[in-house]
Amino acid sequence: MNKIYPILDQINDPTDLRRLTADQLPQAADDVRQYLIDNISQCGGHFGSGLGTVELTVALHYVFDTPKDRIVWDVGHQAYPHKILTGRKNLLQTIKQKNGLAPFPKRSESQYDTFGVGHSSTSIGAALGMSLGAQIIGEEREVVAVIGDGAMTAGMAYEALNHGGELDTNILVVLNENEMSISPNVGALTRMLIKIVSGRTYNRMREKSKRWMRRGSWLWKFLSRWEEHTKGMFVPNTLFEELGFHHLGPIDGHDMPTLINTLQTAKEIQGPKLLHIITKKGKGYKPAEENPIKYHAVSKFDPKIGMKPSVSPTRPSYTSIFSNWICDMARIDQSLVAITPAMREGSGLVEFSKLFPRRYFDVGIAEQHAVTLAAGMACEGIKPVVAIYSTFLQRAYDQLIHDVAIQNLDVLFAIDRGGVVGPDGATHAGNLDLSYLRCIPNLVIMAPADENECRQMLYTGHIHKGPAAVRYPRGTGPGTSIQPKMKALKIGQAHTLRRGTKEIAILSFGVMLESAMKVAESLDTSLVDMRFIKPLDEEIIIKMANQHNCLVTIEDNVIAGGAGSAVNEVVQRLKLDVIVLNLGLPDYFQDHGSREELLEEAGLDEANIQRRIQAFIKGNNHNVISIKQ
Repeated sequence: MNKIYPILDQINDPTDLRRLTADQLPQAADDVRQYLIDNISQCGGHFGSGLGTVELTVALHYVFDTPKDRIVWDVGHQAYPHKILTGRKNLLQTIKQKNGLAPFPKRSESQYDTFGVGHSSTSIGAALGMSLGAQIIGEEREVVAVIGDGAMTAGMAYEALNHGGELDTNILVVLNENEMSISPNVGALTRMLIKIVSGRTYNRMREKSKRWMRRGSWLWKFLSRWEEHTKGMFVPNTLFEELGFHHLGPIDGHDMPTLINTLQTAKEIQGPKLLHIITKKGKGYKPAEENPIKYHAVSKFDPKIGMKPSVSPTRPSYTSIFSNWICDMARIDQSLVAITPAMREGSGLVEFSKLFPRRYFDVGIAEQHAVTLAAGMACEGIKPVVAIYSTFLQRAYDQLIHDVAIQNLDVLFAIDRGGVVGPDGATHAGNLDLSYLRCIPNLVIMAPADENECRQMLYTGHIHKGPAAVRYPRGTGPGTSIQPKMKALKIGQAHTLRRGTKEIAILSFGVMLESAMKVAESLDTSLVDMRFIKPLDEEIIIKMANQHNCLVTIEDNVIAGGAGSAVNEVVQRLKLDVIVLNLGLPDYFQDHGSREELLEEAGLDEANIQRRIQAFIKGNNHNVISIKQ
């Protein structure tokens, strides 16, 4: 791409940006926005959020002395302009690709990425920690946390505000309100912020009055006292100032001169500050402005015509299987409700929310509350289904244990994005769930190998008395036909699919079955679809151990503490005379890449599974007599 960007072409890092005059900054923002459109349309990635924070990003790096001053981005969807301005613009088309730019800020990638993010609502706490750390070592620096109104629905943000408001730090929180996270924002906080926006008359008067007053003068002090008494006349809620933050704004987050002036004012104010800005998600690209959900994250598209309507895959995704099941089940069972922590689209609850609005609860980015809410409902005889990503369920681990499992409540966890997820990297990978779930008493854990098993397992978990989890991956299955009639599986019962020679039996957990079947046919081994991680089918393990010399477990979860470890425990406890090979994900956080690339890296593609089994058998030939070559 040889397109000319008059100002951006002169910027290789924020030092270059700070050499510009204030009059050049709007053009710099225009260049960054166009560069983002031109490049992400060619490679895909997070899109709308970054378009909405272009002016803010330019202003922050212009006013603050980065990287000495710290900028902490919340989640990081909006940080592509930040990457462009901090020496990585020429690599932007590699974003989310293996060995390319990380999809979110990452400390090992750049000194300007001050904190690794990916999950919501961590920015204020991290920024507060940095500010306190600087005080402890005697460094003078400004620390800025940029957080969206969607992320402000999470309790972590308020925990940090509650702590930071009483401390003598110069932290600045920039609250970026665009009425969106991925789904539209929900809850009382959203309504409060809208009310604050309606108080612009007050804010204009306040800021204009203070500009011509000397800080510390008697008139300044008088006005400060006066505003606390009169604020209620203009702004319905003073939450942030009650928490101890000097509240600036709201201001137009796309008005560069106002942004610069306000940020410079904020630098001069001692103590914790909060600047409230209003932006438009997708700003500067009309299709993204009109449909911010569709353009939150994009694949390659022609910016002249926008994204084409998505073509339905020939095979249904696991998410769509869940979507169809929960709507079907809700028609049968009036006690079923669906709960999601701000992931209506991603978890497949759009249709349910339309058909059953009174039984649909989006709690915002509040995973802990989602699980405890479900527990409370279950106490009253309701049958809640918590639709949640594997990586986000980690955030509600205590609630899963304390509020659901200990009380043995009827809550079904529909866990999407289990196992290798891919381009979003380690923060979004579902590699740990079988390990962190397996140790919890009372919890039934299932992993479907195909589309039909997924539907039947969801039904099994729903009618089960007690907590249950169905863990399924992103993307489509192998193409197995789905039986509309729902039939419960017998809890803890595996399914033998193939009988082979006596040397090897493969025990497959979840969606690794498709590759395991091909390997089993190639090596003429026995094959079992284990189905349940907890409770395990110990009878089939004993049977396979007695009939074979070697058991091979395969899962798309970390080996440490996973399903294979559960098999090892059975073998050891019962002193079974068999050797075991555990195949799973490695004991390190895999970087971003496609699912296929990451499985190959982990040695879990078909060719590597076969190679590793053969190498294991060769190294243990005193235990295993022969193997088909």
